[in-house]
Amino acid sequence: MPDYDADLHAHLNRALTDFLRRAGEPVRTAEPTFAPAADALADFVLGGGKRLRPTFAWWGWRGAGGDPDGGEAEGVLQAVASLELIQACALIHDDVIDSSDSRRGSPTVHIAFAGRHAEHGWLGSADAFGLAAAVLIGDLALAWADDMFSEAPLPPPTLAAGRPAWRAMRTEVLAGQYLDVHTQATGDASVEAALRVDRLKTAAYTVQRPLHLGAALAGAGAEVIDPLLAFGADLGVAFQLRDDLLGVFGDPSVTGKPAGDDLREGKRTLLLALGMLYAEEQGREGDGKALAAAVGDPELTDEAVDLVRQVLVDVGAVAEVERRIEELADSGLASLYRAALADPATDRLTELAARATRRTF
Repeated sequence: MPDYDADLHAHLNRALTDFLRRAGEPVRTAEPTFAPAADALADFVLGGGKRLRPTFAWWGWRGAGGDPDGGEAEGVLQAVASLELIQACALIHDDVIDSSDSRRGSPTVHIAFAGRHAEHGWLGSADAFGLAAAVLIGDLALAWADDMFSEAPLPPPTLAAGRPAWRAMRTEVLAGQYLDVHTQATGDASVEAALRVDRLKTAAYTVQRPLHLGAALAGAGAEVIDPLLAFGADLGVAFQLRDDLLGVFGDPSVTGKPAGDDLREGKRTLLLALGMLYAEEQGREGDGKALAAAVGDPELTDEAVDLVRQVLVDVGAVAEVERRIEELADSGLASLYRAALADPATDRLTELAARATRRTF
């Protein structure tokens, strides 16, 4: 019997590898021209990632009474692993939206396929081909996510119990992405707008709904799901706030993206919202203008990023974000402990919370 708990990451990778092979074989045979696109998706999914969402889902299932030695464990593994395909869709499309050149130290999908176009000397615009290919490959990831979930070897009532969380998550991640680009387009630099994006785009999609999905697959009721949702809401926002700090201060060799890319892409994070608010309150007009000018400047230099970092520290925005992360982590854990989960789920979720909120620069 596999020890799923002890090496969950490896079992998730196995499930993803097996499914991507099965899903890709018919289309590769029927239309070999499409094979590079299917291969690119498989490489993207299997080439890295923390498997954070399926891990939360697995421990939601375990905490709600799921038996890792029972007959449904392999089916649940496949169902929760399918979350990685939703994540692949979100990341591939996110890179298109943000015009990102690299992810995990490699060219993004749209850049790679633009390079393929240029290398072969095909007709038309290489950039347009790369963007179109990335949109379609992201769509393929979303379609295959639904296939992987629906085909999980679980009793129909079990899958049906998980469907509400699954449907909500797919809608919420797209709504959160739209809210993010809308906020950038309107230039809304308020603290409230930044937190709305954090709650919908990250908290719901990264922590809340995966936990909800796992617990629902185990047949949990509101007495378990409600405190898990509260835990996920707080932890998810804390996770995003840590990610915001890493987006400005992080080491590219750790984050997989160039430092300052969030600034260049115009992301209206809570960190920047607080920085501009505090600069205004403290009468630091020059610092406020420097922050405003940096947001959305695609030519932002490393020296300008260093200036933004210093301003965010000096006005107290970094300290306030750190305080909020700690506060959210504490309140989230209080909700987790109210859920009275089966062992060892509470300990594992506590460990995940620490890893998600205490990542270093």
